[in-house]
Amino acid sequence: MKAMTLALSLTFGVVLVGLIRAEERKVTRDTVAQLAGGYTIVAGEKFGEPEPDARVKGTKVRITDNRIVVTDKDSKETYVASYVLDTKSRPWKITLKSELAPRKDEIAKGLIEKEGDTVRLIYALPGGQAPAEFKTKDKQLMFVLKNVNK
Repeated sequence: MKAMTLALSLTFGVVLVGLIRAEERKVTRDTVAQLAGGYTIVAGEKFGEPEPDARVKGTKVRITDNRIVVTDKDSKETYVASYVLDTKSRPWKITLKSELAPRKDEIAKGLIEKEGDTVRLIYALPGGQAPAEFKTKDKQLMFVLKNVNK
């Protein structure tokens, strides 16, 4: 009897873990679908100071299901990263892994949120502390993106 109870408990545990993981994947797919699209950067902040309009004007961002690609006003890729989201809290946490030299394989941790057609993204450069809010400190960058399809 004890063996049967143990077997049923283990089976239930495996099924429950599978259901939880399936729900986590669903949230991530839904979240990625919300973020996916083309954007322009409308504002930026670096190390606690606003970025000049000339630095961000004309910069485009494409978010796919697993990558973020930034291009300058001349359509040159300036930043390409794969990303992973943690949607268990708001704002969502994001981990970016650079795919473009000279910063290839550098990891940046930050936050991302979407409200309407606006996305805010803040992250720490290597050696910087992961942000806890949408206000930059030393070695942190933040960008405000607007959906170009709206």
